[in-house]
Amino acid sequence: MDTRLAAAAEETGRLEGRLAYARLPGRAPGIVFLPGFRSDMQGSKALALREHCLATGRALLRFDYSGHGASAGDFEDGTIGQWADDAIAAFDALTDGPQILVGSSMGGWIALLLAKARLGRIAGLVGIAPAPDFTETLLWPALDPAQRAEIMEHGVLRIPSQYGDPTPITRKLIEDGKTRNVLDAQIPLRAPVRILQGMRDPDVPWRHALRVVDAIAGDDVRLHLIKDGDHRLSRPEDLALLVQMVEGLAAPLSA
Repeated sequence: MDTRLAAAAEETGRLEGRLAYARLPGRAPGIVFLPGFRSDMQGSKALALREHCLATGRALLRFDYSGHGASAGDFEDGTIGQWADDAIAAFDALTDGPQILVGSSMGGWIALLLAKARLGRIAGLVGIAPAPDFTETLLWPALDPAQRAEIMEHGVLRIPSQYGDPTPITRKLIEDGKTRNVLDAQIPLRAPVRILQGMRDPDVPWRHALRVVDAIAGDDVRLHLIKDGDHRLSRPEDLALLVQMVEGLAAPLSA
């Protein structure tokens, strides 16, 4: 395939006038990339998948949740429920046929919520350091009593981030997150699932991935641990493994 022609055919726009997206036409199953918390569709993992889909002629959808990247909205107004609704809206309007969901960090939570809502169209799921239920099981326990009081009394706490500006954690994010938990019951997903997890991840402990594996109803679930891997998993070898995992799910369905 001439990747220049495919790139020229990439469609960009705003769904409902607010959600920025980029869509590559191509063969099924398509790929849907779900970014992480405060991340967007221009990250290294999303772009690695774009290059792969350009080279192989596979369909790909990337988009930004409200308050993220190029999409409209204020990040501090967002919640897991809002971002899951964004994902469902983009999935319904911008994809056709079977899809493989690829969720990074919080995007792994969004991917599971999307999968539960659209089970019949999910051909597979790949989680990259997936962080379902992170607001209650990972974030809240890591805050000290003064920080928790700040959130509950003033509605927002800004915590330092190694990835850039301080991260605002809002009361509405915490409270909504409690209603979106998926690991406290079986997830009725029987499509194949692959999880890529670094064992030196400071944000999502690798044992959290075991909870995800245990919660998924299907048996075709594989966890790949990278002993020296961090949370971002954006080194060339990590990205190559991600692409290999995604195509490993997609190729048999394209035959």
